[in-house]
Amino acid sequence: MRAVDSIPRKISDLKTLAAKVAGWRATGKTVAFTNGCFDILHEGHIFSLSEAAKEADFLIVGINSDASVKRLKGDERPINHEQSRALILASLAIVDAVVLFEEDTPLELIKTLLPDFLVKGGDYTIEQIVGSKEVIENGGKVVINPIIEGFSTSGIIQQIKASYS
Repeated sequence: MRAVDSIPRKISDLKTLAAKVAGWRATGKTVAFTNGCFDILHEGHIFSLSEAAKEADFLIVGINSDASVKRLKGDERPINHEQSRALILASLAIVDAVVLFEEDTPLELIKTLLPDFLVKGGDYTIEQIVGSKEVIENGGKVVINPIIEGFSTSGIIQQIKASYS
């Protein structure tokens, strides 16, 4: 049986999500949090999300709003609008909740949710990861996973542009 009806319910505002997290924690479950733009979903994203999902019982994905992506990536982005990106991520079995954020960083989300695991992919140090201090002070862990080289939304966009020029 497919749980198609549950997909949109995975997308929450912060207040609703905080209540879900409280319920999960009341039953002894752990929560992992990761974030990104997820503009054009690719293999690198799936790897990163899969690694994040391994850390805890539930995985929350914070998604930059359209305005936030535009500020971070430039006027030509995002390619896919925020509701589309949220719906695609919510349709993944490894993702338990999706929340949009307007700011350039997910600091307020992290401070509100205080996940047990804050997961990022890349070559960051713990000190460079937004929210790491708050998560560690709350007894959580910060996990840095490697990224798979050769997969990036910017690279996909360049390939598409090159094929049409």
